[in-house]
Amino acid sequence: MVDMGKIMKQARQLQEKMAKLQEELAKQTVEASTGGGMVKVVANGKREIQSIEISREVVNPDEIEMLQDLTLAAVNEALRKAEELATNEMSKIAGGLNLKLPGMP
Repeated sequence: MVDMGKIMKQARQLQEKMAKLQEELAKQTVEASTGGGMVKVVANGKREIQSIEISREVVNPDEIEMLQDLTLAAVNEALRKAEELATNEMSKIAGGLNLKLPGMP
């Protein structure tokens, strides 16, 4: 027979671990760059952009579209890496349950 008390206790423990993981992910960062490092973006494990660094040599008013494209590509790559970080960390505590963090697609 299923012990509901034990299941509920395990669910609470998993919920506590997930909350702690979210706090830890907020402190971890990933970096992505494009254009040979001319545009760098840092995001945290909660998929929040922390910083954008743009090299002086790409700041040319005549090439603003290139700068926009490089920035967009670096932001998207940083967010992809942040999601990968969160997924990897979540799989460690979820034991293969394929759970998602709240607010994560």
